[in-house]
Formats: sequence, structure tokens, C-alpha cells
Amino acid sequence: MITVTIAQLRVLDAVVAEGSLQAAAERLGRTHPTIHTALESMERMIGFKLFDRSGYRLQLTAEGHAFLVRARRVLHGMEDLEALALGIAAGEESALRVVIGDLTPLPATLGILKDFFADHPQTHLHMSFEALSAPWQMLLADEADVILHHVPNGDIRFETLPLGRVKLIPVAAPGFLPFPAHEARVDRLRPYLQCVIRDSAEKPDGPDYYLIEGARSCSVSDQTMKREVIVQGLGWGHMPDYLVADDLAQGRLLSLENARMQGGAVDLVVARRVGKVHGPIANRLWATIAQNSVSVFASKQARGADAAPS
Repeated sequence: MITVTIAQLRVLDAVVAEGSLQAAAERLGRTHPTIHTALESMERMIGFKLFDRSGYRLQLTAEGHAFLVRARRVLHGMEDLEALALGIAAGEESALRVVIGDLTPLPATLGILKDFFADHPQTHLHMSFEALSAPWQMLLADEADVILHHVPNGDIRFETLPLGRVKLIPVAAPGFLPFPAHEARVDRLRPYLQCVIRDSAEKPDGPDYYLIEGARSCSVSDQTMKREVIVQGLGWGHMPDYLVADDLAQGRLLSLENARMQGGAVDLVVARRVGKVHGPIANRLWATIAQNSVSVFASKQARGADAAPS
């Protein structure tokens, strides 16, 4: 049985990184003979040479290079494990569960999460993407620590911070309807396929947003798929403005909004459950999102999301 130690792997990594036994010894705070002995002992243990010693400088053998690649994976894993242990000892969470709602602009949101968890490698991110009532149901069922979504107005079970407002615009592809877009109204749209987002909750508990009673409909799981269905002329539906701004500008989609066909708006928030004890990492994430909330709606992809409701 091979029993290579972490200390020996650190010696190998230091020798390769520093380029010599003496430099590795100085980096590790050990003596030159100790480093030499550690390498020879490891080579005897594994049964092959790690270095070619025929030249002036040590050179990894092909086998040594392959071994080093795996050794560094082990060392990185140990660093993560040590960071996790220190975090747990300090009362920090080992994981956080973040749910992103279907209307939340993704580029900036994911960038905030990426930077935050890169600075907190001891805490693992468990992320999911859900629609309609699912995010707040998961929060209430303690299946999520933080959600970025909208929540029922006035629901005192949630603590919230504002992210911004998304305007929802009824749109269709050119030629989908046999009448001009500005003449759209509910009764005239009823015969045409309406594309809607499917609630991803196990037991949906929310309003049917903009669904026309008696209309034929198709349901999709996310806004990107919904946009594609509408752009391809298979149906019409309400879309978040930041996702269709370019389509409207370039004529791929037409707005159906008029005095008799209203759009709407949704206020997005970062939310967590009131009364739950939140750990230090969860509190730091909460503060980080609050500090960076403006950036979620500051990019071209989110332009127009602060518009007033129609």
C-alpha cells in the first residue's frame, strides 16, 4: 500500500515551482538534505523516478509530470478542506442555497455570485433557477437561504431589499397576427396561441400572470425559451423588457401594448425568511447583493428595467 504524505506532495510541488532543492527548502523552512531525503523516500514508495538527475538541473520525468498533476489536485483539495474546517470552527456555513427567479437579469447577477464565492471558497454555492411561485415556496420550506425574485406584496414572512423593476411587454413576431399591433386587445388575442412560463413549484400557488381565459396556450420553463417561441412566430406573450429590447429595436418583435392592451411591471428583490437565524456568510452575501444591486440593472441587457409600469 502506497502511503505518500501531504508533506511529501508539498515538497514535490515546491521543488518544481521553485526550480531547485535549495529554493524549495527555503520556501518550506526546511534543510536541503531534508528535501532531498523526502523526494528519494517518495520515489522508493511509488516505485518510479520523479526526476531526471542526469543534468545540471532537476527535470521531471514523464511519469513525474503525470504524478505532479494529480498531486496538485490533492493539494488544492487539502487547501479547500483546511479552509472549510477553519470556517466551520469560526461558525461559518459550509454551503449556501441561492435561488434565482425567472425574471432576474442573469449576467450581472451571476457575476456578483461568482465574485462573492471566489472570495469565500470555504462555502459552497448551491444554485437553482425557478419560476413564478417556486422561489418563495422554497424559501418558506427552508429549501433556500436567499432568493432573487419577486415576492407577494406585503408578505411579512419575507425580509427584502429592492433590486429593481422589470417591465413586462406583450409582444409578437411581425406577421403573427392578422391585424396591426396597435389594435391588439384581449378579445382579439384569445384565438391565438399564448406562450406562458410554467410554475416550477411542486404545488403552484400564485396568479396566472396575464393568461387570457379561454385562450390556447403553451407553457415553457424559462424566459429564453419563451422568447424563442415568440420570435419564431409560434405564439405571443409578455416578455421582460431587457430580454426583448434589441428584438423590438431591430423589428424582430412588435409591441402589442396600447391603451386597451396593458403591459405591467414586477419589482424584483433579494429576499430571505424573517425569523431565521442567518450565519455570517449569508449575512455577507446579503450585504454584497445590496451593495451591488444597481449593477443588476445597469447593463445593456437590463436596460429599461426601471421604467414605470404601464
